[in-house]
Amino acid sequence: MTQVLSHPEEVTPEFEKDAARAQSRRGFLMALPTFVYLGLFFVLPFLIVIVYSFATRNRFGGTDLSGWNFEAYRKLGDSVVRDILFRSIWLALITTIICLVLAYPFAYFIATRRPAVRNLMLVFVMIPFWSNFLVRNYAWRVLLGNDGPVSQLSEVLGLGETRVLFTPVAVVLGLVYGFLPFMILPLYAAIERIDLRLMEASRDLYASGWQSFRRVLLPLSMPGVIAGSILVFVPSLGAYVTPEILGGAKTTLLGSYIVTQFLTARNWPVGASLSFVLMAVMLAATLVYFRKGGRTL
Repeated sequence: MTQVLSHPEEVTPEFEKDAARAQSRRGFLMALPTFVYLGLFFVLPFLIVIVYSFATRNRFGGTDLSGWNFEAYRKLGDSVVRDILFRSIWLALITTIICLVLAYPFAYFIATRRPAVRNLMLVFVMIPFWSNFLVRNYAWRVLLGNDGPVSQLSEVLGLGETRVLFTPVAVVLGLVYGFLPFMILPLYAAIERIDLRLMEASRDLYASGWQSFRRVLLPLSMPGVIAGSILVFVPSLGAYVTPEILGGAKTTLLGSYIVTQFLTARNWPVGASLSFVLMAVMLAATLVYFRKGGRTL
């Protein structure tokens, strides 16, 4: 007969609390390098931006940190800033919708293939990341230029010269191309986890294809829709490279205006206030993601 030794100290509440504290300390020490990195390169710059957003621009183009005020935030209500903000939101919204419409069926197609084909198609989705983002935008500039393939094809078809470069259309094309993978990957991750037999069951219950999509597939894949929309909308709202290369001076967006305030106009308080608002939008979108979709994705 085997004698079972009892250790009362292993089951006491004090022992459990000590074990939980020890595990918490180990976890903190493991995460300490990450905390230090985030503190130095995210929290500290974020606080500096907040401080400068309440500063005052003097007549020599410098920044006075002694007299804090809300003047920079009041200037965000100017007509020029409002127009740029609305234009940025509108183009970011269009980009998000186009990416969602294109990415959803493609992600569903990938998720329903056999593993070998699925992995190959995921590699194809990731191929654009293998080249520099700036180079890819200049490639679009060549394609959409007056002497580019798009304009030449339009002339061959008898439609005349097509001017796409330096228009909002060119900006949207560049943004969709740049951020489409950020919509495909979360949607694929969400759809791949769904038991597709539920779709078959809905069809057995005489639901149409549209009803099966609207009542079964779409609700179950909503975490991926939310995550992908945030990953596309927020970067599109503050995009700088694509609007600067493909949009030109006629399509100034929020990112370009912020850079202008810092480097050209030397109005750091206005640039900092716009940056703070943009980061606040990003933080709010992140919170929405974690509350609505992050826990189930």
